[in-house]
Amino acid sequence: MERRVGTIGATAIGAGSMLGAGVFVVWGPAAAAAGDLLVWAVLLAGAVAALNAGSTAQLAAVHPVAGGAYAYGRAELGPWPGFAAGIGFVLGKTASVAAIGLAIGAYLWPEQPAAVATVAIAASWALNSRGITRTSGASVVIASGVIAVVVAAAVAIAGAEPAEQGVLGVSADRGGVLAAAALVFFAFAGYARIATLGEEVREPARVIPRAIGLALGIVLALYLALAAVLPGALGTEGLALSDAPVADAVAGTWLPPAVVTAAAVAAAFGSLLALTAGLGRTAMAMARESDLPRPLARTNGRGVPALAEGVAAAAAIALAWAGDLTLAIGMSSFAVLLYYAVAGASAFRAAGAGRVAGWRMPRPLSAAGVVLCVALMASLPLAAMVAAAAILAGAGLVRGLARRR
Repeated sequence: MERRVGTIGATAIGAGSMLGAGVFVVWGPAAAAAGDLLVWAVLLAGAVAALNAGSTAQLAAVHPVAGGAYAYGRAELGPWPGFAAGIGFVLGKTASVAAIGLAIGAYLWPEQPAAVATVAIAASWALNSRGITRTSGASVVIASGVIAVVVAAAVAIAGAEPAEQGVLGVSADRGGVLAAAALVFFAFAGYARIATLGEEVREPARVIPRAIGLALGIVLALYLALAAVLPGALGTEGLALSDAPVADAVAGTWLPPAVVTAAAVAAAFGSLLALTAGLGRTAMAMARESDLPRPLARTNGRGVPALAEGVAAAAAIALAWAGDLTLAIGMSSFAVLLYYAVAGASAFRAAGAGRVAGWRMPRPLSAAGVVLCVALMASLPLAAMVAAAAILAGAGLVRGLARRR
């Protein structure tokens, strides 16, 4: 695969993935869990993301190949940990693609969100199949516009009259902060898409760590700003009950809600672009090792794993029509946290063996990232944990049986 993506394009892919996944939708359920401790939940999620970003950056420099933590887990820990990370990524991000497609539908055509999701997901696959330079170029434009709107929204909300604070019907204790942090971490997870493009980034040992750090820093600053101003604008209870909190919060200010709606749709589509690219490349890497069907390793004339991306897009469309997004998002969070736990353990192992190329993540920090991932996984709803674990176990059983033949 050709190395065409530089620092700006890689940073935009990561930032666009994170912004589209959470900045317009995550605040309601997070506030319902954390209450008036929402800022602390964002800080905790940001800390976990930063720890895992450091581990991911170290591994991406040592192993500049497609596949992200799947490739790192195989190289550092063995086939089964790598498989767990890979299938976790595929499961989690397929559910994310479905959720984001439905979010676009909820904004544009609330009566038929699955139909809009189908068109959006298919369009994302079609654009990705044309080549990664088009994906990164579109991500630069989308991420720049979304950042501008989010900054404007934060300024407008900060200058608005504070709302009356309702009494939230949840306990804002440490357990609530953990649950909220798990939800907010789902919105931070986009930087992994940078690592999955390891075979298409120029000078990966230098560009990937820099792009991950830049993307995470930009998004953390924006999330903290919104976490600080949204409760004041809507009230804690109003925020917890809002399906479109940023648009609701700017109502009555100098910024039209329609601008926020347009940015939300653009951000969501930017996430679809990056998610589809990352899904295809992880599936391609797994197919190369016979952990998924071998035909998924094929690339088209532009060097893109279009078949793998198409299969993932079709699965996401099926999930969108199924419509059970609450469970799907919980499963996605569980699977994504598993993915990063494997990445942290891989970085811990690599550093101990002296396998470092440029960036070096201190081993205690890699270990802390693993522990925090497990803690956030344990804070998710039981039904989501059981469903995700069952699918992961089933995939592992199928892999084991296939390799015995």
